Amino acid sequence: MQEVETASGQTIASRADQARMAFVLRLRARGVSDLNVLRALEMVPRELFVPHRHADLAWRDLALPIACGQTMPEPYLVARMMEGLQVERSMRVYEIGTGSGYATAILATLAGEVVSCERYRMLALQATMRLEQMRVDNVRIDWRDGLVPASEHGVFDRILIHGSVGEISRALLSALAPSGLIVCAQSDAEGRVHLVRISRPRTGDALTVTPLTVCRLGPLTAGKSDEL
Repeated sequence: MQEVETASGQTIASRADQARMAFVLRLRARGVSDLNVLRALEMVPRELFVPHRHADLAWRDLALPIACGQTMPEPYLVARMMEGLQVERSMRVYEIGTGSGYATAILATLAGEVVSCERYRMLALQATMRLEQMRVDNVRIDWRDGLVPASEHGVFDRILIHGSVGEISRALLSALAPSGLIVCAQSDAEGRVHLVRISRPRTGDALTVTPLTVCRLGPLTAGKSDEL
C-alpha cells in the first residue's frame, strides 16, 4: 500500500494502523483475551463490510445498520462469539446469518472450512463479493434458510447462530458433531438475552448451556426471503 501524506505530515497508512491498534486494545480492555481471535479481528478489514456512509465508524466498537433492515453486530460481540466457539484450524463451522460477511471472514481465518447461510439474497450476494475481493477461498455462502441444514453438507464441529433461539432443533443437532459447540443467543426467565455456548457431549443429546455475555440479538426468522 502506497503511503499518502496528510497536511499534518501523518500518512494515511499509519493512521489506519493506529486505528487498528486502538481497536484491538479496546477489545482487550473489555476482556477479550484469545490472541487468535484478536489477530483475526485486526486482520479483517471491517471497513470493507460496513456501508459507505458509516466507513468512518468501521474501527469503532459499534453495531451498524446494513441492508434489508439488518444490523452488523459490534466487534466486541463478534469477538465473544469467536471466543465462545473455540474454533481450531482443522474444524468445519456452520454459520446461520451471514449478514455483511464480517463474522464470516473472521471465521475463515480461524477455521478450515465455513458454510454460511443467509436468508436475504442481497446480503448473500454482497457478502460473497466481499469475500472474493479478500480472496477468501474456504467459505461457501448459501442463500437459504440456515435453520434447516442441508444434509449434503454433513456435520460440523461448530455452529454459530446470529440470533436468539429457544430450544435447539433436531435438525441443528443432527448437523453438530459429537463434542461440538453451538454459540447463539437465548432469553432467560426474566426476558434478558444472553449470548450462550451450548456444548454437546461425545455421546447422547444432553446439552450444557454456559452464558457468555448479555447481548441484544433478536429472534431469528425462519424461511428464505425473496427480498433483494
